[in-house]
Amino acid sequence: MDPLIRPPIGFAHRGARAHAPENTLEAFRLALKLGATGLESDVWVTADGIPVLDHDGVLGGLLRRRPIGSLARADLPPHIPALAELYDECGVDYHLSLDLKDAAAAAAVVAVSREAGFALDRLWLCHPDWQRVAEWRALSDDVRLVDSTRIRKIKEGPERRAATLADKGIDALNMHATDWTGGLTTLLHRFDRYAFGWDAQYPRVLASLLHMGVDAVYSDHVDVMMEALANFER
Repeated sequence: MDPLIRPPIGFAHRGARAHAPENTLEAFRLALKLGATGLESDVWVTADGIPVLDHDGVLGGLLRRRPIGSLARADLPPHIPALAELYDECGVDYHLSLDLKDAAAAAAVVAVSREAGFALDRLWLCHPDWQRVAEWRALSDDVRLVDSTRIRKIKEGPERRAATLADKGIDALNMHATDWTGGLTTLLHRFDRYAFGWDAQYPRVLASLLHMGVDAVYSDHVDVMMEALANFER
């Protein structure tokens, strides 16, 4: 199967998290050094409106846990980068997949990306509620929108979901590596939608996804991912 994006995007999940502390500037820098063509992270917005990159969105121990949304940017520990700091540190020459854990972050993410000169057609905004994702099309004609889900949650069936995504201007369907088949990638491509596969950690999983025709893979192991992509392109 041929992907629509050639070569497929290799997203470093939370940066090179198999090699450095996840969601840190160190991890993002290393991922790009190892050859990743895309970075992935999770976004939350602070109390003073700054989009920052962190997975859990909660700070502190069991007795005093505070959501990032209740704190000002200046009150966060230094290892949590702001989105603007990612652009300052790593430039803008890559794809960026952002899981918007705080759905209200979309407008701030697009604004910061525009100000940094990041090409919005390389910015992929992900969320598990496709209806919420569809609302973000009003923010930009160029920004890429992604429905992140599992096959078991698509109650209406994948063909109807693919048609809905095409109708609503949502660019891609992102599912776990085990959810994809060659038939499903072909179905998505028939509607000119992209197929993304996450949790692709091992060579056999990466090779299988790539030969199914997926358009992007997400992996913690950037070195393994880039070797699989190189083998696929030979």
